[in-house]
Amino acid sequence: MLIVTPVTPVTPTKTNFEFEIMNQNIVKALAGIMEKPGTTKRDTLAISRRVTRYICQQRRHLLTERHALRRKARKLRQYLPFTALAVADLEQQASDHNAELLEAYRRVLAAYGRSIIHDEEGIAAALGFDQLAALLNINPVHHEQAKREGGETLQGLVFVARMEDSASGFADEWGAGGPLFEACMAGLADFIRTCPDHLLPDPFAPGEVFGPKLPPQLRMV
Repeated sequence: MLIVTPVTPVTPTKTNFEFEIMNQNIVKALAGIMEKPGTTKRDTLAISRRVTRYICQQRRHLLTERHALRRKARKLRQYLPFTALAVADLEQQASDHNAELLEAYRRVLAAYGRSIIHDEEGIAAALGFDQLAALLNINPVHHEQAKREGGETLQGLVFVARMEDSASGFADEWGAGGPLFEACMAGLADFIRTCPDHLLPDPFAPGEVFGPKLPPQLRMV
């Protein structure tokens, strides 16, 4: 006879909770620094990387906990219909587990992603390629490839060429990238989700993010 034990929700220990609160306070302090008028473009990009890295790490941790609950549910499915209630309970727990926090993380990442894609503050132009490469942790051996595939823009280096933390080998895995890349993906997904269909641009059109590059414009001087 199969004995189904009650399912208990995942809860953080006191130590983990206190550590989480401390990290969140650090993130808030860093975000507050970005709002100050004297913050340099270099500091803005460095803080963006640190904040998005923290959020990406926390998202992965919460999603791993959700996946663990779903794995338990899948194992119990082989004993249906006797485990139907336990399976339903686990699946509901997985869906509800820190849902509000995950949604908050998604919104913050999307906001950072939009700022990187549009670069309205002119960070790339102000810093130049060498400083961008240093701040994005682009390995010197990848500099030529980064320029060739991403140019000298934040959007190109982070989102198109995926050169952030280039020594990590993100470019070898489709859809993977550094924390700013994940933020750009969140920003793009949010744009696609909220934009009316008839206004969506074609990202694969010439001159667009994933499209072929347009030839340089020649001007008579």
